[in-house]
Amino acid sequence: MGDAAAARRLLEGPDVDPASGSVLEGLAQASYLQFDFLRCVEEWERAYAAHRRSGEHVGAVRVARTVACVHLMILGNGAVGSGWLSRAQTLLGDAPDSPEAGWVALDIGMFEGDRSRKIERFRQALERARGAHDTDLEFVALAYLGAALVHADRTVEGMALLDESLAAVAGNDVEDFFILEDIFCQLFSACEHACDVQRADEWIQVGEAIAARRKLPAVSAFCRTHYGGVLTTAGRWLEAEAALTDAIRLWGLGQRSALRSGALVRLAELRVRQGRFEEAEQLLEGLDSHVAGEAARSVATIRLAQGEAELARDVVERALEGVDGDSAAAAPLWGLLVDAHLAADRADDARAAAEQLGRCAERTPAPHLVATAALARGLVCLATGDDPNACLREAIAGFSRAQMPMELARCRMALARALTTEQPEVAMAQARAAFEAFQRLPASRDADGAAAVLRSLGVRPNAVRQGVGVLTARENEVLQLLGHGLTNPEIADRLFISRKTVEHHVGNLLPKLGLRSRAEAAGYVARTNSAGK
Repeated sequence: MGDAAAARRLLEGPDVDPASGSVLEGLAQASYLQFDFLRCVEEWERAYAAHRRSGEHVGAVRVARTVACVHLMILGNGAVGSGWLSRAQTLLGDAPDSPEAGWVALDIGMFEGDRSRKIERFRQALERARGAHDTDLEFVALAYLGAALVHADRTVEGMALLDESLAAVAGNDVEDFFILEDIFCQLFSACEHACDVQRADEWIQVGEAIAARRKLPAVSAFCRTHYGGVLTTAGRWLEAEAALTDAIRLWGLGQRSALRSGALVRLAELRVRQGRFEEAEQLLEGLDSHVAGEAARSVATIRLAQGEAELARDVVERALEGVDGDSAAAAPLWGLLVDAHLAADRADDARAAAEQLGRCAERTPAPHLVATAALARGLVCLATGDDPNACLREAIAGFSRAQMPMELARCRMALARALTTEQPEVAMAQARAAFEAFQRLPASRDADGAAAVLRSLGVRPNAVRQGVGVLTARENEVLQLLGHGLTNPEIADRLFISRKTVEHHVGNLLPKLGLRSRAEAAGYVARTNSAGK
């Protein structure tokens, strides 16, 4: 059920035919579970040859499409993967009514660039699955179709299909670990796109229980990459960092895993939100052009913070060329373009970008998109002297519903600036709420900005972070990991710093808090976290 080592021992036993295609497939699956991707490909290639020799046509098609997926999704070998997928299609031509026909349609859809054709392929796979009573194919096709619909901004329709697919997993209708990881990956990818924190929270508990019960680290790695993105948006940054660093570590076990880059991009975005720009840039170094496109928001935000508005605008505009300008995926880019234009004193251009962002929200009226559009309008009004209050209050309500505390706090700061002269007491309340939210995250650069506004209003903000004394942000991170029982090497791996640096932080934080040992630090974390709930 996922115990790779035990499975390999059985498959390499003295009574097993080492040249059997089914045995070689089992060995390949064991290697896959152990993240030895190069070995699993070699074993699947041998299984393919064995099936061809023995006339196992269906087995040959199955292996060909499986090898294609490993090359295309994990190893990043586009030409090789395309070749294997074409081989599966050619073999299928000899038997178009084969049970594998639906699976091939699914795999073609996975790598189809046109979204409408992608959705059509998934519908074909679902139809064939139900006709052949193939429940594994049915539920994974439901998941892929649901996620494709969500990414096409047909969110309600898509999420309903994903929920049905996950319910089948929870009800033990799905046994194959490849199917499990595919279903969970599609669910969390969709939740990340739609900023659906609540749905992700509910299903991650199911995913973790299944992964632990069946010893399936691959499922955890897929889940954690996208779930880490959801947690980042939700402001649960310690959890997000744990999820993303786990994903990076797990995918790093594969010698050439392309999926590791996706986790690196999301961790870089978290670092940007924390104001740790240098670390974010280091995480993004060396990524290929496709991944770099996914990182456009992080890069543009860094450029803006560094006062390079024109470079930020260029990054955003190039990223917008690769997406549908009216889609939900384009909305945050239009928001950044508003910021870049305002930073360069181009109010008319900022207004045009805000209007385009509004069209995205009209097409997909999700709370976070409506709020993003309202914030953009409010910022333009603030820059041009118009009244931004109604827009900013609409944005505050939307981000509150969407459970996005970073964006909510930034809206409060904009409203505080708008009300500083006419309603200083209201401005003070909004700035204080934003300051406290930035501290809790913690987002140090934004907290500093909020503190400056409070000082301008005659308020001296409390510089001590709740529950962590006078610790720096990094010392607090080390403290929290100590509270989870991690060793110094484990903390170093989690935070991407040296063991010596961890020792330095531990040596500093213990006396700051009046603690004498790691055990006392763990107890301190448990007490303060409980008190903060």
